[in-house]
Parts: sequence; C-alpha cells; structure tokens
Amino acid sequence: MESSGKQVTLNLMLAVGTAVIGSLQFGYNTGVINAPQKTIERFYNETWHSRYGGYVPETTLTTLWSVSVAIFSVGGIFGSFSVGLFVNRLGRRNSMLLANVLAFVAAIFMGFSKMAASWEMLILGRFVVGLYSGLSTGFVPMYVGEIAPTSLRGALGTLHQLGIVIGILMAQIFGIDSIMGNPSLWPLLLGFTFLPAALQCVLLPFCPESPRFLLIIRNEENEARTVLQKLRGTEEVEADMEEMREESRKMMREKKVTILELFRSPLYRQPIFIAIMLQLSQQLSGINAVFYYSTKIFERAGVSQPVYATIGAGVVNVAFTVVSLFVVERAGRRSLHLTGLLGMAASAILMTVAMALLDQIKWMSYVSIVAIFCFVAFFEIGPGPIPWFIVAELFSQGPRPSAFAVAGFSNWSANFIIGMGFQYVEMLTGPYVFIIFTVLLLGFFVFTYFKVPETKGRTFDEISAGFQQTSGQPAKKYCTPEELNSFGGADSEL
Repeated sequence: MESSGKQVTLNLMLAVGTAVIGSLQFGYNTGVINAPQKTIERFYNETWHSRYGGYVPETTLTTLWSVSVAIFSVGGIFGSFSVGLFVNRLGRRNSMLLANVLAFVAAIFMGFSKMAASWEMLILGRFVVGLYSGLSTGFVPMYVGEIAPTSLRGALGTLHQLGIVIGILMAQIFGIDSIMGNPSLWPLLLGFTFLPAALQCVLLPFCPESPRFLLIIRNEENEARTVLQKLRGTEEVEADMEEMREESRKMMREKKVTILELFRSPLYRQPIFIAIMLQLSQQLSGINAVFYYSTKIFERAGVSQPVYATIGAGVVNVAFTVVSLFVVERAGRRSLHLTGLLGMAASAILMTVAMALLDQIKWMSYVSIVAIFCFVAFFEIGPGPIPWFIVAELFSQGPRPSAFAVAGFSNWSANFIIGMGFQYVEMLTGPYVFIIFTVLLLGFFVFTYFKVPETKGRTFDEISAGFQQTSGQPAKKYCTPEELNSFGGADSEL
C-alpha cells in the first residue's frame, strides 16, 4: 500500500480539487458578508424607508445585520445534520452534485434581492446557502478522506481547509468597493456563488465515486477496484482492497449506528466526544469573530484602510494553510493542533493588550494588526484544518455518517453563537473581548493534550482498535502495542 499510496495521480487531484469547490463556497459565503456591511445596511435603511416612511432604528438595524450574518449558520446546522440522509443513499459524489441545487437557489435569492427591494430575500438566500455549506462540510471531508491513500490523507484533508480560506480571501478581494463591494454591484458579489456551483456540476460527472462507498455500502467490489486503480495510477491495489474488505466485514457484524448510539455505546462515546470538542475548539477559538467583524476590528484599531488589512489577514490565512498542508504528515495532527491553540491564546492576549492601550499609545494599532495576523496564522496551523478531516479518521464506515452529522452540528451551532452574539459581547467588554477566547483556547489545549490521540499514518481500523482498548473492548490483532500506547493522550509524542 505504501508504494502506491504515495502516488499523486491526475484522477486523484481532479476528484479532490472538484470536491473542494464546495469548501471554497463555504469560505466565500462566510467572508462575503463582511466588507460590504455598510453598503448592505444602507440598502436595509432605504428599503425600510420606502416601505414604512422612516429609517430603521439603530437597535433594529444591528439585529437585522446580526441575523443576516448568523442565519448562514442556522442553515449550516440543518445542512450538517442532514449529511447522513444523503451519503449512503446517493453516494458521496452524487450527494455533492445534488447539493448544488441549493447553491443556485441561494444565488438567485441574494442576487435579485436589491431588484426586488427585499432584505427578506437576502436573508433567505443566506439561509439556503448556509444549508448548502452545511451539507458540503460533511460531504467534502468524507469524500476526500475515503479516496485518499493513508499516507496522503492528512495532506489531502487539509485541502478542504485550503478551499475554505481561498474562498474567504476571494470574498475579501471581490468585496473591495472598487470591485463589487459598492451600492450597484453588491448583489453580484452575493450571487457569485452561482459560478463555482456551475463549475462543480460540470466537473463532478468526471470524478469517481468513493471506492469505500462502492465496496462497503454497495458491495460492488469490481467497480471499487477499477476506481482505486484509476485513483492510485497502478494495478497493485490489493492492500487498499483488503483494508476495505476488513472494514466491510467489521461493519457487517455491527448494526447501523445511529446518532443516539454514538453517545450510548462505550466504543463510540470517547471518539464522538473528541470530535465534538475539536469542532468547538475551531469555532470557539474566536476565529469567526475575526472573519465576520475584521473590518470593524481594524477600524477600531485605527487602521485608515481596514479593508486592505482584512485582505492581508486573508493572505496570511491562505499562506499558513499551505504550510499546514506540507507539515501535517510530518508533525502529526495532535502536535499541530496543540501548537495552534497555544499560539492563538498568546496572540489573543497580545491583541487585548494592544487594543486596550490604543488610546494611550498610537503605534499599538500596528501591534493589533500583527496580533490578528498571528492569530490567523496559528489557527491555520492546527485548529483550522485538523478538526474537519480527523472525524473521518476517528470512525469506521458504519458510524462515520452519523459522526459527521454530530460534528457538523457542533461546529455550525458554535458558528451561530459567535455570529449572533459577538457584536453584543464586544459592546459590553470592549477591548477585553478576546480574553474570553483566551480562556477557551487554554481549556481546549488541556483537553487536546490529555484526550486526543495521534492518528497520523494509521488506518481507520487501527484507530478504531485503539479506542476499543481504552473502552475495555478487545483490540484488533493488527494494532501494535506501540500504537495502542499512544492512545493515552498525554503520553503521545508532541
């Protein structure tokens, strides 16, 4: 498996690259609402005035804007929880294809909201594109994790996060006033999501279905072998086939794992708890507070051109995701996650100090920019990419769809809390808002150190066997003592 597993083929990269268009859509729609905030608020005011003869009260405008931001996460919650309804019935590839219907509908609602003088259409479009993004955050990591060879699973899994951050950067650039973030073109900025959806619809038919789905769910062994040979670029795929057969035999001995059984069974309770905590460590780190309200944060820091500073943060975002792509298979998932959490905590403290002293010391505005850039960089080293693909590594084929639904629900729920509540918390706490995130980051660091295993280089069943041992179940015979010992968490190699 090693000899073929390291082969990066054109078919593999086409499949991964096409799937990651869904990740780009998620990132784009996360960041697109940020730069044109004042322009869209003006649209709300004008629409309100034309209907009711007066302007929107300040508190109502704040609420309307918060809903416009956070309704995306509400859609994401429903979408992520629906992942399991599609992937085993339609397959991974066809599920991604069907989900694009939602992207087209959302683009129409948002793109024509100004013409219809309806802020309700804009908010409804944000909900629908959130629904699409919630499905994508389940479909994409699952598909990529299942077609990737073990030796490249971490690096290819990081491409999901790379797609997200490229999408965020595109939204920041397109949102510049001179491009599409102006009163006449902002509907095109929001409706742009139509084009990536169309591109993915064209490319997906040329991509293979997940071989794991074909063999384990559909029992189509010959088709799974043919797909694997195309993906690996070699006829020698027996090691991959045997690993999937073993997983299939194990799954046949298990009944279907529901969401409730993930929490009831001692075998799944520990990995699902780890999956939830890692998703929360991503969202409650404060990163979405920076993405959603970065322009406002830079304005408060005294930056004269806050939009360009936000784009600078987006460039840092992409650059360090690329760094993570190259080091995740060398350094391991757990150690990168720990490094990222600790670095973000330190950056949050620096950001708090800089913003608190801004009135007394003017050059602190530069320190706050550096702190935000460092905060984003450390996020992309660990907490950004790792929680997405580690869910696929922690669970075998049987419980995987339910686990993705629970993990996605946790991620999007936390996303919603941040999107809806950050503005109000920031009004109450002022420059000390990131102290809350610092405390959370340190808590997640402690949890990761003691509870999260290293999954680098292990097959799905080897990882599952480690959890069987820690839950008191007999471990599989092919899991070595050294591998099992590393599941103790704190004793794992940093």
